[in-house]
Amino acid sequence: MNLVRFDPWSIADLVQRDFDRLAGRRPGRDTVDTPVSDWAPAVDIVEEKDRFILRADVPGVAREDIEVAMEDGVLMISGERRTEKHEEAEGVKRFERVSGRFYRRFTLPETADAEGIAARSANGILEVTIPKQPEVQPRRITVEAA
Repeated sequence: MNLVRFDPWSIADLVQRDFDRLAGRRPGRDTVDTPVSDWAPAVDIVEEKDRFILRADVPGVAREDIEVAMEDGVLMISGERRTEKHEEAEGVKRFERVSGRFYRRFTLPETADAEGIAARSANGILEVTIPKQPEVQPRRITVEAA
């Protein structure tokens, strides 16, 4: 029995790739300002009292191939999973793991402290910790007699 996934956009993607191939363009290489993803990692975002935690599934992606950046209130995560080379003699019949570049963007709330963002990668999970800014407490001003 074969596993078949239904993806209604796959036909449109195939047509676009054919047009790009016929035109001699490589998707994502001709446009500088628009990043292109070959795949997108699943992401969990958790809000705690003093921080946000973002966890992304990036199995097979080396720590050196992951980039985390913050600009204008937007957290950007990008990277690349390298393609493994397989020989015909190995008897490989099917490839389902996607390789290539990924790119995700997240708009952070105003309470996020951009200066304190930290990221680490372990066991195929990228964890980005985004601390919250301390809450501004109202200040009581005493009125003096004139």
